[in-house]
Amino acid sequence: MVLLLANRMARHILHKTIWFGLVAYVLMFSLGILTYTTHHHKNFPQHYINNKNIESAVSNQIVFRIKERLKPTRYHTKYIVEILRIDEQVVQGKTLLNIEKKSNLKLYDVDDILLIHSEFQEIRSPLNPNQFNYRAYLEKQQVYHQLFTEQHLLFEIKSETQTVFGYADTLRQTINTQLSGFDFKPEELAIINALILGQRQDMDRDMYTEYANAGAIHILAVSGLHVGIILMMLNFALKPIENLKRGNTIKVLIILILLWSFAVIAGLSASVTRAVTMFSIVAIAMHLKRPTNIYNTLSISMFMLLLVKPMFLFDVGFQMSYLAVFAIVSIQPLMYKLWSPKWKTIDYLWQIFTVTMAAQLGVAPISLFYFHQFPGLFFVSNMAIIPFLGLILGIGILVIILSLLKILPELLANAYGSLISAMNHVVSWVSKQDTFLIKDISFELTHVIGTYLLLLAMVLVYKKFHFKSILILLVSILSLQCSLIYTKRKNNSEAFIIFHKSRYSVFGKKENTNLIIWHNLDSTTIKNEKMIKDYKVGNFIKSITFDSLRDVYKTPHKTFLVIDSLGVYKVSFKPDFIVLRNSPKVNLKRLIDTLQPQFIIADGSNYKSYIKRWKGTCLNEKLPFHQTYEKGAFIIK
Repeated sequence: MVLLLANRMARHILHKTIWFGLVAYVLMFSLGILTYTTHHHKNFPQHYINNKNIESAVSNQIVFRIKERLKPTRYHTKYIVEILRIDEQVVQGKTLLNIEKKSNLKLYDVDDILLIHSEFQEIRSPLNPNQFNYRAYLEKQQVYHQLFTEQHLLFEIKSETQTVFGYADTLRQTINTQLSGFDFKPEELAIINALILGQRQDMDRDMYTEYANAGAIHILAVSGLHVGIILMMLNFALKPIENLKRGNTIKVLIILILLWSFAVIAGLSASVTRAVTMFSIVAIAMHLKRPTNIYNTLSISMFMLLLVKPMFLFDVGFQMSYLAVFAIVSIQPLMYKLWSPKWKTIDYLWQIFTVTMAAQLGVAPISLFYFHQFPGLFFVSNMAIIPFLGLILGIGILVIILSLLKILPELLANAYGSLISAMNHVVSWVSKQDTFLIKDISFELTHVIGTYLLLLAMVLVYKKFHFKSILILLVSILSLQCSLIYTKRKNNSEAFIIFHKSRYSVFGKKENTNLIIWHNLDSTTIKNEKMIKDYKVGNFIKSITFDSLRDVYKTPHKTFLVIDSLGVYKVSFKPDFIVLRNSPKVNLKRLIDTLQPQFIIADGSNYKSYIKRWKGTCLNEKLPFHQTYEKGAFIIK
């Protein structure tokens, strides 16, 4: 109302002022805060976190509904569950359920209601620097705790209540049951589930890695490309309805229902929700026969999605899908004008190539920030697959419909399986060209911002070459240079790190862009150790040297004494820090009285019973104690 009033007043003012724009910005900012606050689960009065009668440290009788099945790990099957009741208290909130893997493990369906006696546990933060923070990732999805249990401790509760997501999951299972009756290979079924049904839980990790390394992972994420193709198919298939009375209205309603039904079946992920919202607006505009401004369409879809799901803003898929589309609509037309092929086939391939290049330019900076790698042959896999993606999707949808009707010809099923296998072979070949896959690229958020500013400025200069655009380009180059200089100065520092590694000891010393690692692992394992690679990428390390463990380490201001399983500590100096490794049998109180250290550290190579005893001793002696198993790596700069 305030915005409409300000707009009406601005229209009647002869000399334009900044007040309308200022009011609009303040209102949008306030709306964003309000939306985030009202959708934040911790602010819900009935959320289990806000219930004082519920203690996370004790076992509770918990009733919950299965909401989503996640990709399993080596030791657990995982689900996102919705808490319904704790003891006799009706509550709400989501949590992570981990069920220990054993033989004959039952997989639960969406909307199954279960009961367990368990306690809520904190989701652990990463124990080593620069590792993926799974806790922060889940918190952005409003998941704050986890439950651990075994199959025999779960009790099913019969319920007639079923949500739309439950019906969608039942439909997906029915489709998979019908398709399993044909000669589809497991990897072919996994691709069908990812490509059409939006489910990647059952995809083999090696196959996922191959698609990522080939720069074709977006093909498996149901997004704008897929939904756009489906919209064109529906628009063509439903064209006869236009001949009916109010046929256009009926047609657009059917299209919207089918698009959103597809979105629900695909799991309402950030990418598919964004795509369906955007193409719903396009479908309505087509019905009204009005020209659409793609930037307005994108902005409206983004605004509507964030009003309903404000946490989508932090979703990687949401960010990358919008950046890709913005790049395609702004950069692709400029690239396409560089060459005008005469042959239609070549022109079609040139269009696909420019779309692929524009999309890659749009997502490259943020992709480097999140994944730290760049697939150099991305255009090969995309050029080989995208021209046939409409065919693959169309036949796939036909195969699913015919299988549900139980009239799918075996010849068609075999042909479709061969088509999927051919696509997998192309991706596998591209992914194996290691020379063109650039890995472990260090890239910070400031670099992302600077790169996007430079990209935007280059587009402006290309569109209109004048003084202002050149000035913006120079400022963007300067900002990127400043971010690079800032990063270099920030990383020109020293640090000593005691990493956490279960059953082993790994120490590191960072000297500007060089890293020395002392360890007791074998040479092959340490070179492939992910925590070392993560630290290298996150801190712009250029060279790493490996050495065997020592008893004493010195930094410019501190001295570390390492005491191993022998328990020997006869030294002529008083160390600042004592590192206990490999479970030494020492009298810690006597050691503290003798050496008078400032700090005691226990790494991941020690027995937990020893650590517990040492922790109690340090508490009595009022001496700081750091155990890497609970507190993560010890870092001193």
